[in-house]
Amino acid sequence: MFLAAAFAAGLAPFAVPSAARAADKLETGGLTFRDFGTPDNGASYTRGEQNVAGGTTQTFTRVLGIDPANQAVRLRFDSIKVELLLPMGWQATEDWERGVAYTTDKRFRLVVWRIDFAHEGVKDAQHYAATKAGSIKSRRPGVQAQARKLSDGTFVVAYENVPKGPTDSGPRTVFDLVIPNPRNPKVGILVTLGMPANDSSRGLALLALITQNMRIDWQ
Repeated sequence: MFLAAAFAAGLAPFAVPSAARAADKLETGGLTFRDFGTPDNGASYTRGEQNVAGGTTQTFTRVLGIDPANQAVRLRFDSIKVELLLPMGWQATEDWERGVAYTTDKRFRLVVWRIDFAHEGVKDAQHYAATKAGSIKSRRPGVQAQARKLSDGTFVVAYENVPKGPTDSGPRTVFDLVIPNPRNPKVGILVTLGMPANDSSRGLALLALITQNMRIDWQ
């Protein structure tokens, strides 16, 4: 289900830049939310698309607060019980199973899911990351994929040479971050961030910013 949805959303997988391959944690590289958004005091989050492909209805994501100093907005995806700090100037919606956020030009696209590993046919986060990377490589010849465990116990999967989608100008890079529940390894959170291939280093920094400021209600 998640593999098909990732491609349908134009977030088909991608591989990490060489600097990330040797790292044991995600780094921001000195970038901040100011480097990825537009200072509009959160106004963009009151606008958005109400429907996605296939007729799925989405609702606006709840804004919890504005951080003018960092040009960021804190949001709550109630359906998956996750809070994110995201750049100003983006838009965000959600449905019953996922939260979605993206730049207005959709160059950067983010999807956050809850994962039941048994339901996906795997035993844990590591098995999920490895299985998904292998599946994508076999189904999409030319796509490079690599999974790596980070020092905090999460797993990052990077995909490169991802074919462009209908609204894209060129190849994409996509990062998956698989976060296991520290009290129940049978479930977790999947954060998928896609961007133009030439923005992959900045995208990895953005993933670090987002996940460092993420709050998950595991109950």
